Amino acid sequence: MGPQANRTSFWRTVLCIVIAMAAADSAVPDSPALAQDAKQAFVDSKSAGPDFTLQGEYVGWVLTGSQDFHPIGLQVIAKGGGKFEAVEYSGGLPGAGAKGKPRFRIVGERRGHSARFLHGPLQIDVANDKAVFFLKSYEGVIAQLNRVHRVSTTMGARPPAGAVSLFDGKATELFKSARVTESGLMMEGTETRDAYTSFQLHLEFRLPFMPYARGQGRANSGVYLQSRYEVQILDSFGLAGKNNECGGLYHYVEPATNMCLPPLSWQTYDIDLTAAAFDTAGKKTRNARLTVRHNGVLVHDDVEIARKTGAGKPEGALALPTKLQNHGNPVRFRNIWLVDRTPKPQAVTAR
Repeated sequence: MGPQANRTSFWRTVLCIVIAMAAADSAVPDSPALAQDAKQAFVDSKSAGPDFTLQGEYVGWVLTGSQDFHPIGLQVIAKGGGKFEAVEYSGGLPGAGAKGKPRFRIVGERRGHSARFLHGPLQIDVANDKAVFFLKSYEGVIAQLNRVHRVSTTMGARPPAGAVSLFDGKATELFKSARVTESGLMMEGTETRDAYTSFQLHLEFRLPFMPYARGQGRANSGVYLQSRYEVQILDSFGLAGKNNECGGLYHYVEPATNMCLPPLSWQTYDIDLTAAAFDTAGKKTRNARLTVRHNGVLVHDDVEIARKTGAGKPEGALALPTKLQNHGNPVRFRNIWLVDRTPKPQAVTAR
């Protein structure tokens, strides 16, 4: 529905949604709470429990005081045991119209197959893939949002001519000690067999659903470029987007936008690394530079890296493998390929 939508149609649709939500709220008994285990990790939606069905992203239009419709986005984050947090953005979702930082964060609770959030005169009910905003001072509905499932614009990208297909769901000989699930997904805790200095890397990853975990314990892994520079992997869906969260250059630079999608969604990293340069004496003459696109959105634009990050190995001229960190959480990977841009030694012409 856009700003010029027919208001009669709008309110008729809202009435139907409100009736459906009332049924979801009152007719279905609350499901038993899952065990409060911070290490509990779900790798498929079927076993993830009732909270997972409400978590996600919602977009739509809100009726303002001037009787205009403005686009908004909402991210609903499951916190375990029927607890939630909702984050609202003006303009849409991060990377898709959102303007600046979230306008508010409010807590909520599950009620049967729905969740309710209260913030002063504002009430938000989420159920049946809808989020409806009620404003007590207005005595009515001011917004209806639909659930969306975003897919990265680089999802499924195929390796270009000359690229190295590191993992396509079958062969693992280009990784060391690689483990693969029965469904053909690479598990965390491996590194490339060969070492590369400058390269373009594409990979796809899926975060487990860990509703009771918090901070660095929530679906943690990382891509250690050259074993030196970590691009963090973490379930930071709906968070602030810090340098130790998904898309961050660990403890160094935070992403321009927090593009982390809900857990169990497939996501992409497209990374361009230009290696640091060293002279024959081992002295660094040029810093490394890094560009990262998370789910197709530019989050680091040719960032200069003056040192190793996090637990990375010290910088040096020696080429090192790239790692997929094992942090004890079941993060999964697929469709990994690399374009090697390592400068080739130039032949010396005899005089």
